[in-house]
Amino acid sequence: MNEPRRSPLYLERASYRRRRLIDAQRLLPIFLFLLYLVPLLWGGAESDEPVGGGVRGYVHVFSVWIGAIVAAGLIARALTRDETPDRDDARGKPADPARRDVSDGGKS
Repeated sequence: MNEPRRSPLYLERASYRRRRLIDAQRLLPIFLFLLYLVPLLWGGAESDEPVGGGVRGYVHVFSVWIGAIVAAGLIARALTRDETPDRDDARGKPADPARRDVSDGGKS
């Protein structure tokens, strides 16, 4: 009757987003494999061209390859951005104004 209280069902937004990015990273190779198989649907019995042959197949394979590099890079960038603390500007100063930067002689 007295069941122990469970933790909340919903996750924090940052944690949820990070988990979905990791899921996307895991599913990316499967999705890309399926995209690599698309040229096999081209050509066939009705045409003289071999299945997946021709320039169109090569362009497709290298386009998927470049797309894979870009997609993996974007996912990796989003995952590493979630791990770094908030920064105020490009120089890497902490967002906390109470902390003084030692590199400029404490003149902040």
